[in-house]
Amino acid sequence: MSFHKSTEPDFHIARKKEMISKYGDQISKLRGHNPFSAFIIFGLVLTQITVALYMQLFPIWLVIIFAYIFGAFLNHALYVFSHESTHNLVFKKAKWNRFAGIFCDTPLVFPGAMAFRKYHLMHHAHMGDHSKDTDICSEEEAKLVGKTPLKKTLWVFLLGFSQAMRPLRLKNDDFWDKWILINLFYVISIVCLIAYAAGVNAIIYLLLSTVFGLGLHPLGGRWIAEHYQLDDSKQETYSYYGPINKIMFNIGHHTEHHDFMNIPWDNLPELRKISPEYYNNLEQHHSYSQVLKKFIFEKDIDLFRRTIRSQAE
Repeated sequence: MSFHKSTEPDFHIARKKEMISKYGDQISKLRGHNPFSAFIIFGLVLTQITVALYMQLFPIWLVIIFAYIFGAFLNHALYVFSHESTHNLVFKKAKWNRFAGIFCDTPLVFPGAMAFRKYHLMHHAHMGDHSKDTDICSEEEAKLVGKTPLKKTLWVFLLGFSQAMRPLRLKNDDFWDKWILINLFYVISIVCLIAYAAGVNAIIYLLLSTVFGLGLHPLGGRWIAEHYQLDDSKQETYSYYGPINKIMFNIGHHTEHHDFMNIPWDNLPELRKISPEYYNNLEQHHSYSQVLKKFIFEKDIDLFRRTIRSQAE
């Protein structure tokens, strides 16, 4: 078992040059930041914290159900806007985007925004370089999970934990910095405050909302759909064009995002409209649930279904 190896450069590089040569003026109008995203972030955080405060009124089984059918959507949406903040698409200044990302972590329980910012930007700059791209798991992780449905199901359920641990495999990497520490202390303070004000049910609700939103849930299919090669093509990036885009702020337009990282979420569908020949003929997804089903139950699919650049070894 091994990853698919390529000696070709990141295919987004050539696509971007071609698209700029053909649609440069139109694409330029789509770039920038969307300050309205800050209001959406505030609304999502306020709603999720308010709901969490009321969880003390319900039995634990109802808390779990509510986290799955409601909380997962809100926390996943906050990960979407943490992603927007990572690319400085909310405010003009990077510092304020960092603060926006940290604020997104308020109901997520895990202090991930600043670490995500650091390693996600490395993912874009070094896509497929196994020594720098932490979006790709280690060979040990892939072999451990293997191809059995039970192990793959467990891996999907714990996907958020797996992603959080991947920076540990990077050599000569200095994980800690000022912003990661600020992020850590902020989230610890928020969790303690919520636990004091509303009890353990509130924390369980928020924790499960994050675990479900990142894992064994239709939304969790997103993390597999973006780069795993579930078909025989060796395409490196995939977009999703199903109905969840309507409520998850176009996060499915992943190929578009990799082509132009400085286009905010609300303009990504427009990029596809003005340059359909670059997207409509690519392999694409229309159901995250089907992605999960295929990944878990098809025995020839495993975590090695990713492309790495052989020269980066």
